[in-house]
Amino acid sequence: MRRAIVGAALGALLVGGILLSAVLGQFPVSPTEVVGSLLRAVGVANDWAPADPIAESTLWVIRFPRIVMAILVGAALAAAGAVMQAIFGNPLAEPGVVGVSAGAALGAATAIVLGVAAVGDYAVAALAFAGGLLATLLVYFVSRANGRTEVVTLLLTGIAVNAFAGAGLAFVLFVANPASREQIVFWQLGDLNGSLWHEVVVVAGVCVVGVVAAVLLGRRYDLLALGERNARHLGLDVERLRIASIVLVALLTGVAVAFVGIIAFVGLVVPHIMRMLLGPRHRGLIVASAFGGAVLILAADLLARTIVPGAGLPIGMLTSLVGGPFFFFLLWRQRRRSGGWA
Repeated sequence: MRRAIVGAALGALLVGGILLSAVLGQFPVSPTEVVGSLLRAVGVANDWAPADPIAESTLWVIRFPRIVMAILVGAALAAAGAVMQAIFGNPLAEPGVVGVSAGAALGAATAIVLGVAAVGDYAVAALAFAGGLLATLLVYFVSRANGRTEVVTLLLTGIAVNAFAGAGLAFVLFVANPASREQIVFWQLGDLNGSLWHEVVVVAGVCVVGVVAAVLLGRRYDLLALGERNARHLGLDVERLRIASIVLVALLTGVAVAFVGIIAFVGLVVPHIMRMLLGPRHRGLIVASAFGGAVLILAADLLARTIVPGAGLPIGMLTSLVGGPFFFFLLWRQRRRSGGWA
């Protein structure tokens, strides 16, 4: 019953968020026009579709790509967070906190400065993936000790990776030309403005494959949650699972950062809430986290577009305003449970 209620609530919030995001904006479009335009796109004739070509263009060139991109990026980041928490066995693990997003952003910024972006969107995404993968591997090998991950070591490693990636971004900004510099600032703030359909297609392919792969690995994450020794006794190759999961996290985070920049704390907040609602079983948790991440990014993007009339706020700023206090709460609770910082 709880799963059905949570699923229905997430579905309703997602549909409501899509409708509101399509309707609200500087150019007003009615809900009936949105529904009519979608029906006409699938070949259903109706009288609701907008007669004004500007309204039709606003929906299909600006708002619909942005909405789909928000759904995909939210799902990718939340699923990546759920996978990171599973392999580290720590609720504080998240792509932004431990430096994976910053590493991916550094890779994307390097691609821009080197002119690799002229080759195609896949080139930027590939370097973002490489940066995220290197950051994830570094965090994994440094924070592991005696078969476990200490909270302090994880956080300190994340601080170090973020600091190194920040220094790299500063250097890239220094040597970049003005046009590239403006693009790089975009990666640091995080924004869905200007999303295009061909970019959406790239993100959709990677996101769907990544989330499905994470769901298929869900039962192995359940075994890992029993402890490494027990998981090995049950026939699980723990190291192979962790390495595969690290590549998966880098892939999901890298493709999101490559096209919308750094959006922090989605992978921290959403999986934790879904775990409280649904329990620790990872298949349902990953699916619910993907839907929850989509709802969160849709809501944040809607606020970013409408909270200040005539201006669009960086979406990464809004998610940090929500995720920062939540991170402190988790850290405080973790400290109380352990009786200290170790």
